[in-house]
Amino acid sequence: MNKNAEAILLVEDNPDDAELTKLALARHGLDGRVTHVSDGMQALDYLYRRDGFADRSGGNPVLVLLDLKMPLLDGIGVLKEIKTSDALRNIPVVVLTSSTEPSDLQRAYEAGTNAYIAKPTEFAQFLSAMKHVCEFWININQTAPQSPSAGVRSTAFGELA
Repeated sequence: MNKNAEAILLVEDNPDDAELTKLALARHGLDGRVTHVSDGMQALDYLYRRDGFADRSGGNPVLVLLDLKMPLLDGIGVLKEIKTSDALRNIPVVVLTSSTEPSDLQRAYEAGTNAYIAKPTEFAQFLSAMKHVCEFWININQTAPQSPSAGVRSTAFGELA
């Protein structure tokens, strides 16, 4: 699998956190591979290739970095949709959030997250955390092949065009 051609989907409603994450990913050679959306519904639009993403090229992202607290559809809702969809369930999802609440951690794992990272507040620690994320999820982890039903365009949130 040529991971260099695959995208990372960053789902983050805070513009400052999104820029910080993109900067950290760029420091690890992943600039140009990150697609940023700012809410859960946009994330599903991207993944299911609908609305503004109907013509996007490429397959599923190699990784989804997912915030929990977002407008329209929160991270748990996105995570549940990804992990119950035949077309999406094999995409690794890393929750990247400021929440250290045990209930958020529990709900994220119950919904199927592959990992949960509480965003470090120190920039150097954040860069280090993103280095480890990149090293494992992008360079080491072997992802499952895309499901033959990856072209299926239905979802619990409505039919797709």
